[in-house]
Amino acid sequence: MPGYMIFEIEITDQTAWEEYRAVAAPLMADAGGRFLVNSANAEPLEGNWIPPMISVVEFPSIEAAREFYDSPAYQATLALRGRASRGRGILVGGLTPSVVAKETTT
Repeated sequence: MPGYMIFEIEITDQTAWEEYRAVAAPLMADAGGRFLVNSANAEPLEGNWIPPMISVVEFPSIEAAREFYDSPAYQATLALRGRASRGRGILVGGLTPSVVAKETTT
């Protein structure tokens, strides 16, 4: 089952953000992560949630996502991310392709 890291992000220092991305993006890719969504164009449909930016990163599994997030190399980037932005993040599991196919045919 894939794992998804979903973050709501407000960039507060663009220069520090670029430094963070330059370090964090290769670590994420090496761990099997890939962006599915990375957008500042959120359109509210219900409620008043208007996030400045949303990122959704897919990993091969929840375990792979946790290993990436908890790795010493990524943990070392968190101070820089904290200087560059404010945000909230969650980790969720997804459906396997066979479950998705079954649900769409029933």
